[in-house]
Amino acid sequence: MTQRGFSFLELMLSMVILAILAAAMVPTTKNIVKRQKEAQLRQALLEVRMAIDRYKKMADDGKINVTDVRQLGYPADFEELIAGASLKDNTGKNMRFLRRIPVDPMTGEAEWGMRSVQDTPDDRSWGGENLFDIYSLSDGIALDGTVYREW
Repeated sequence: MTQRGFSFLELMLSMVILAILAAAMVPTTKNIVKRQKEAQLRQALLEVRMAIDRYKKMADDGKINVTDVRQLGYPADFEELIAGASLKDNTGKNMRFLRRIPVDPMTGEAEWGMRSVQDTPDDRSWGGENLFDIYSLSDGIALDGTVYREW
């Protein structure tokens, strides 16, 4: 009676093939995860940019009460975007622009670099006058070769 099954050589060969395939998948999987984080970063930056732009438009149109004239129609900081500004239509309603500070997917923190209108585009210190733009605090490099801080 003959026994059916796999020989030791066949098992070892199949294990080597599986190991090669698994090793080939690791870089691909890392790129997929990085690409997803980059998409989340773009979304967070866009969300805040749109909130700042909505605040600026409503301030310029005279629809909200601006707390400080020196802000040039921009919010003072993230807290003002979250807390909102009172509408000038005498209804007593408050217009909020963000629900919360988004988390930077590259650092895992809700901390961002901020720029005011008076700051230069490549300045890394916030003047504190108003919130004009934000950037990631990550020193990482994107798949396209750019630094996340420059997005």
